[in-house]
Amino acid sequence: MRIVLDAMGGEHAPREVVRGAVAAAREQGVEVVLVGKRSAITAELENYHFDLAIVDASEVVGSEDHPAEAVRQKQDSSIVVGMNLLKRGEASAFVSAGNTGAVMAAATLSLRRIKGIERPALGFLFVLPWHSVLLIDVGANADCKPSQLVQFAQMGSVYMERIFGLARPRIGLLSNGEEEAKGNLLVRETHRLLKDTSLNFVGNVEGNDIPRSIADVIVTDGFTGNVVLKTGEGVGEMVLQSLRQAITQRPHIRVMAFMLQRTLRSVIHSLDYAEHGGVPLLGVNGNVIIAHGHSEAKAIKNAVFIAKRAVEQGVVAAIETGIN
Repeated sequence: MRIVLDAMGGEHAPREVVRGAVAAAREQGVEVVLVGKRSAITAELENYHFDLAIVDASEVVGSEDHPAEAVRQKQDSSIVVGMNLLKRGEASAFVSAGNTGAVMAAATLSLRRIKGIERPALGFLFVLPWHSVLLIDVGANADCKPSQLVQFAQMGSVYMERIFGLARPRIGLLSNGEEEAKGNLLVRETHRLLKDTSLNFVGNVEGNDIPRSIADVIVTDGFTGNVVLKTGEGVGEMVLQSLRQAITQRPHIRVMAFMLQRTLRSVIHSLDYAEHGGVPLLGVNGNVIIAHGHSEAKAIKNAVFIAKRAVEQGVVAAIETGIN
């Protein structure tokens, strides 16, 4: 299995990306190919005495670049070169912590959408100790039509059924109230359409229902989903910092933490986005994983693991079969 990794993507590239790539190759037994400026990548690899394949790309898409324009104008960027490797069948998956919009634009232009899919979507899996919930979309599409949200629900249902073995995953529609009449025009129309599908639609859910095991897939537009995701990350970081500070400063808390270390470790893993690596771009003809822009080595390593799992479980074929 060969996984292409954008060495120039993210705030800590290429240092943390290379470090994560080396860790992934050592621990997971996958072939990682680094795409980007050869000189910069080689300089980082020298710190580890570990060889990884490098594909040179002279340009970088920055976070400030307009996604579509950057993809068209920077044909030798690490994102475009890496995506083309995937398109030509020279790789099994592509991972990037770079400009999300550019990754999506490159994937759509190069790999194309799965037949019947109006727009690809980003799904994020909240892995809680008692339940896992897929939130879709979390940033690929700020403005959506009701028919597109229905497709997000279909892709999410297929993903959870085929990859996690859930029989008829429960689909919830994110709204500001459980009642059918609640929500804006988009939510109300999508609710009407979802009721007429064969999906296991359980109705509207609210933000605080995410950890309550009410739904396995929660559908929303990319703007709202991204706000929910970033809010969750902020709360998670706040809780982690509070726990660490309390354990450090209060001896009696330290004793309790020692006794409950397994439980605390589970909570920390659930709240730390680095544990989950990245999110899949569902709906394109290829395995594409988008990691957080703040990703350090641990998150990069786990993003490679997510890509490996997506390849092994045949995510793309499962969605294509489920939709068509």
